[in-house]
Amino acid sequence: QVQLAESGGGLVQIGGSLNVSCAVSTDSFRNNVANYYRQIPGKRGVRDWIALVNETGGTHYADPVKGRFTISRDNAKNTVYLQMNNLNFADTGVYYCNVLGVWGQGTPVTVLR
Repeated sequence: QVQLAESGGGLVQIGGSLNVSCAVSTDSFRNNVANYYRQIPGKRGVRDWIALVNETGGTHYADPVKGRFTISRDNAKNTVYLQMNNLNFADTGVYYCNVLGVWGQGTPVTVLR
């Protein structure tokens, strides 16, 4: 059974940066797309897609994070990373990775004044 272990996140002041990561338990990660989603307060049960990285490192981003977030992968470590810069209040939420249709446990990000 594939398992995803997320880490990182936490509290950050507005304009700051955070990095979250997602370690995948199977080498099948290397041949699959990895996605990040987020669930913001007030949108219970809704996870908005924000970024993906494909098998060869190609990336795509949702408009709200384009130019501020960078998704990357290390296939040797079966891990995907999301570097988040210039964070604002709208970025507060729980961040989830999804690989092979499996969700990570989520990691919270809170942007403070």
